[in-house]
Amino acid sequence: MGILDGKRILVTGVLTDASIAFNVAKIAQEEGAQVVLTGFGRLSLVERIAKRLPQPAPVLELDVQNTDHLDSLAARVGEHVDGLDGVVHSIGFAPQSALGGNFLNTSWEDVATALHVSTYSFKSLAVACLPLMKEGGSVVGLDFDATKAWPVYDWMGVAKAGLESANRYLARDLGKQGIRVNLVSAGPLRTMAAKSIPGFKEFEDSWPEKAPLGWDLADTVPAAKAVVALMSDWFPATTGEIVHVDGGVHAIGA
Repeated sequence: MGILDGKRILVTGVLTDASIAFNVAKIAQEEGAQVVLTGFGRLSLVERIAKRLPQPAPVLELDVQNTDHLDSLAARVGEHVDGLDGVVHSIGFAPQSALGGNFLNTSWEDVATALHVSTYSFKSLAVACLPLMKEGGSVVGLDFDATKAWPVYDWMGVAKAGLESANRYLARDLGKQGIRVNLVSAGPLRTMAAKSIPGFKEFEDSWPEKAPLGWDLADTVPAAKAVVALMSDWFPATTGEIVHVDGGVHAIGA
């Protein structure tokens, strides 16, 4: 028996097998969970990647800016599982103008897009899944440390700060329904999202040297394991928390 034996998990954000979300889905299945995936835009690509999982997993379309998609999500997920025990939010996007050192010049329209997709969607996704979480469960989002003004991260850093705040408010409001809400703050990884950030090499050059435990920019498994652990019954009284999986960089002054 695995730590997710019998649980039903919705995982968003699987785009490539190098993503944290892919390894969350993979490890969740290995730990006994039934997994449903969502994708946005290139669904055929997500379906292709899903075939690399240990077991088949249905792929549903979800644009978190589309109210029809959100309103119908519970019904569509319900065609494959009879409820949900866990939801993984692995969704983030900012237009190029909102990244790469352009903080002072980014338009509100582009900032609004970043906040909608990367921050507000955490609440939207959780609420959309509520009808399937009648017995409680766990919602876990993926984060990047928002306590500092990082080079090149700009408005995505602001969006992540909002995500961390939203995490606390969701924990407050969903706790009455037995739903835990937490974030995993991962160090920089060479994912598709990272490749879209101009100047990402600044993180690549410095992070492994700063991390007390070292840091492998290509290994998404540690972050994925933390997500799976938070969806398990091994954290029954933990909510509103941010679990750092970054080699320890957040804890030191370097």
